[in-house]
Amino acid sequence: MLWKLDLDEEYFRIYDSKKMIAGYFDPDYGEIFPKNKSDEIISQMLKNHDKISGGFIMVPMVKFGLFDTDLEADIDTVETQVTSVLDRLKKWRSFLSEQNLKIHFIRISHTDQDMLTITFPFTFSKPTPLDKKEIAAEISPTLDLLQKLNLL
Repeated sequence: MLWKLDLDEEYFRIYDSKKMIAGYFDPDYGEIFPKNKSDEIISQMLKNHDKISGGFIMVPMVKFGLFDTDLEADIDTVETQVTSVLDRLKKWRSFLSEQNLKIHFIRISHTDQDMLTITFPFTFSKPTPLDKKEIAAEISPTLDLLQKLNLL
């Protein structure tokens, strides 16, 4: 399998075949009661490989290549970068539309102020155990598609 997952606290890091972080999967643990015991309950759910119905995939969306304190460019360079960003946004719009993903969240990357990330919900084909191989098998077709479309 091309994609590998590793548990990091309550979410999974997604690695590509080159062992680079490609994104994150945040499981939907459902309604947790009592709230003040959520850490313990989630830890137990992970240990027991409880089944969940899905979660959220977060991946890099677009890197601007402009917001660097050392940037010194001419108008042609800036225009080229902006055009490249617009082309990428069009690809993302098409992907979101084709996958019928009306709900999504775009944020500034917490590791790179020059990058936006996109998070979208993902529903498994069947209730799936909280196990990195099982989850990877469910999300791999979407990750493969993103890679094929040059969005990952």
